[in-house]
Order: sequence, then structure tokens, then C-alpha cells
Amino acid sequence: MIPQAAQLLGIAMRARKIVTGEELVITAVRNGQARLVLLASDASDNTAKKVKDKCSYYGVSCVTTGDRYSLGHAIGKDGRVTVAVTDGKLAESIQRLLT
Repeated sequence: MIPQAAQLLGIAMRARKIVTGEELVITAVRNGQARLVLLASDASDNTAKKVKDKCSYYGVSCVTTGDRYSLGHAIGKDGRVTVAVTDGKLAESIQRLLT
């Protein structure tokens, strides 16, 4: 994961603009709260398909990035497979850095 993107994720976490965990992320996507979903590159095939399909259906950007430990480290937690950013401006900035 790019260091600048990791810093922005940390800022989003401190601002409480992050949702983590597969079910909570999918709920956020369904409710229209998620602006960007980050998926760990080492996520299981089933989880990756489920999250990508939901994001595609609801029109939410989904970016596959580093492994679960780098994603978790960026937000100050243990390994995380899925992370949703709920703030529009932060989501745009992170997506710009990662794509």
C-alpha cells in the first residue's frame, strides 16, 4: 500500500469515517454510506466476489490493495480484509493515490 494512502486511511480512522469487517462493509454499501471499498489482495475468493459484486451493483468504487496486514496496519488494527471509507473527499483522495 502506498504510504500516502495509508496516512489518509489513518486520518479517516481517527475521524471515524471508516467501516471494517465484511458484513459491516456490505451493509454500508447497501445503505449508501460507503464511498470507497478497499479489499485486501489476499482475501478469499468467496469474500472478494461477494464484496466486488455488491460494490458493482450499488455503484461503489472497489480497489484491491495490499495484503490484510498492511490494510489493518494503516488503520491501527490487526489484519483487515475489507475497509469502507464513508467520507466522500477522503475516498476521492485515497482512490486517486491507489489508481
